[in-house]
Amino acid sequence: MNKFTIKDLENLSGIKAHTIRIWEQRYNFLKPQRTATNIRYYSNQELKTLLNISLLNKYGYKISHINRMSGDELRNKLTSLSGSQAQQERIVNDLIQSMIDLNVEEFEKVLDHHIEVRGIEKTIHFIIFPFLDRIGILWLTDHINPAQEHLITNIIRQKIIVGIENISTPFDLKTTMLLFMPENEHHELGLLYLQYLLKSRGVKTIYLGANVPVSDLEYVVELKKPDYVYTHLTTVMKEFNFEKFLSQLKTKFSGTQVIVSGLVTQTYQKPSPASNIRFLKSLQEVQEFIGTLR
Repeated sequence: MNKFTIKDLENLSGIKAHTIRIWEQRYNFLKPQRTATNIRYYSNQELKTLLNISLLNKYGYKISHINRMSGDELRNKLTSLSGSQAQQERIVNDLIQSMIDLNVEEFEKVLDHHIEVRGIEKTIHFIIFPFLDRIGILWLTDHINPAQEHLITNIIRQKIIVGIENISTPFDLKTTMLLFMPENEHHELGLLYLQYLLKSRGVKTIYLGANVPVSDLEYVVELKKPDYVYTHLTTVMKEFNFEKFLSQLKTKFSGTQVIVSGLVTQTYQKPSPASNIRFLKSLQEVQEFIGTLR
């Protein structure tokens, strides 16, 4: 069983901790336990219950009404929610619940259904990215078990790779893009999604993947001479010196256009250190950049 703090519940559900405490006092669907030092903690089941209740409350159901619902009635109400935003949030909640229970079959079943109906790109954009954004909060505070993270990220990784392999596009651009992540950066889902976007628009890609030493990158760039070198940084490791990394890119790849995207670009306050290095700070900027490629 995972132990979730009230802050974890607030981050995942969108319900303020103050409101959660009031609900605990007035209703019976949350019954936290306490540590030896009297700190509240919540079980897997209470987290799942709050996710469902907060979603129904957000879309018009009163808490007092929800509190009187049976389990079957609550599930039926969730299924009947209309509107694309409500349905998207329900699906993300379903994925979180499957992850918490280590229910790999159900997790994969949900993804497979939406890939079949929507296609891989829309599934990633509207389902997978919001899901990763929500649970990312817990990964940063170490409340999600590493086994849960590995299981679900490997499933998502497999789906994206299958999508890449099955790409069929009428476009055939002359641009070549080399994709990599620096040493000690292992979260490659974002980079894989970028490969999907690029290949689906006819861009030729050279995929080096995660944890690539600069010396190896130099060798491939010299050999293949890509038009762009692209790196996507999902996490910010404590030992990672972004300034030093940018300096290496500036010095070693002065004749090549370098693109940097990901979380670290959103917090970096200084301008780009060189004319050949460009930051893309959002998915929209990434998509606009890809749209300019010829």
